[in-house]
Amino acid sequence: MPAKKHKVNPAELSGTALVKETSRRIRLARKHWDAHNNAATRRERERAIELYERLSKVEREGVPQALRVWLRYRSVKYFG
Repeated sequence: MPAKKHKVNPAELSGTALVKETSRRIRLARKHWDAHNNAATRRERERAIELYERLSKVEREGVPQALRVWLRYRSVKYFG
């Protein structure tokens, strides 16, 4: 039997958990991007941006730079 998946409610996240969830969402969007799945990329990117905007300036530094660059520049070029 597969492992149970825990549903994460993004509204309840804060601190380190919020940084980790934001990074996870950006990685997932990049994975969909590499697979040329634009609808899924757009959906995950929007979710990641919502979480990223909730981060403080200090917490944003916790997101790896490669992910921040992709979210702010690369994805904006193609998705808005």
